[in-house]
Amino acid sequence: MDLQEKIRSLPDAPGVYLFKDARGDLLYIGKALSLRKRVQSYFTDRDFGYDAERLSAMLGQIADLEFLLTANELEALILESNLIKQRRPRYNIVLRDDKHYPFIRLNLKDPFPALQVSRRIKNDGALYFGPYVPAGTMWDLLALLNRTFPLRTCRNIAGRTLCLEYHLGRCLGPC
Repeated sequence: MDLQEKIRSLPDAPGVYLFKDARGDLLYIGKALSLRKRVQSYFTDRDFGYDAERLSAMLGQIADLEFLLTANELEALILESNLIKQRRPRYNIVLRDDKHYPFIRLNLKDPFPALQVSRRIKNDGALYFGPYVPAGTMWDLLALLNRTFPLRTCRNIAGRTLCLEYHLGRCLGPC
């Protein structure tokens, strides 16, 4: 099946697409709510704005594409991020660094649980909520949770004095 046939046969579903050159080298990984509409837009919309030169160069090299279906847009976002970090395609620039989307971590086994920010999920028995995209939504949620539930925010639970958060009414004072 040639490239145009593959593009026409793409599903109207969320997922991740991978553009490859004639040698099979990976050029670009992207995500889409509708794979068909997003991939077709590369070949029909020629107004790429500030990125026109880079996108035109990439489009001239695309000889093949693959796709992976996902259950929803968030799953596509996470899969895209992980694939870019693993495969490091030439034309993906923004997500190639080692940043990971943040999670909120809560370890109920701690004698005085605290909400913490984590960039990786560890197999440590704690509960992880997220990922949060953009990260600002996580910080807003943490502020709301800390106002609603006065969990500890200090790290020193064996301190000799109560923390500032306790005196402000935002901590139960296990320190």
